[in-house]
Amino acid sequence: MGAALKDLDNPPDDMPVNGRDLVTGIPKQIMVSYQEVAEALDKSIFKIEEAILKALETTPPELAADIYRRGLYITGGGSLLRGLDKRLSAKIKLPVHVAEDPLKSVVRGTGIALKNYQRFPFIMR
Repeated sequence: MGAALKDLDNPPDDMPVNGRDLVTGIPKQIMVSYQEVAEALDKSIFKIEEAILKALETTPPELAADIYRRGLYITGGGSLLRGLDKRLSAKIKLPVHVAEDPLKSVVRGTGIALKNYQRFPFIMR
């Protein structure tokens, strides 16, 4: 249901949400659209965009060149948010890709880094 953009090519249907009416205190059901969820997430996604831009400013040249050639890969459950890759790409002006099997890729990468920690001295600081 969540989205990072208010305009999606293949939007999900509105979804019923149950809760208590804050005025009357009576249980109520309302329909929520993905656009409303995107609006609610907007400030949080903006902070992510700013953090990425800040990280790119301090990226070493050799890594920056690789990012320029290949783009950024996003991982984890948050990367599955509809339209996040497109929104980030528009902000940072670089290709952004969702990693293959993003839910497991973080664990796999951490495992590789720990097995080869001597090759990644910056991890064990």
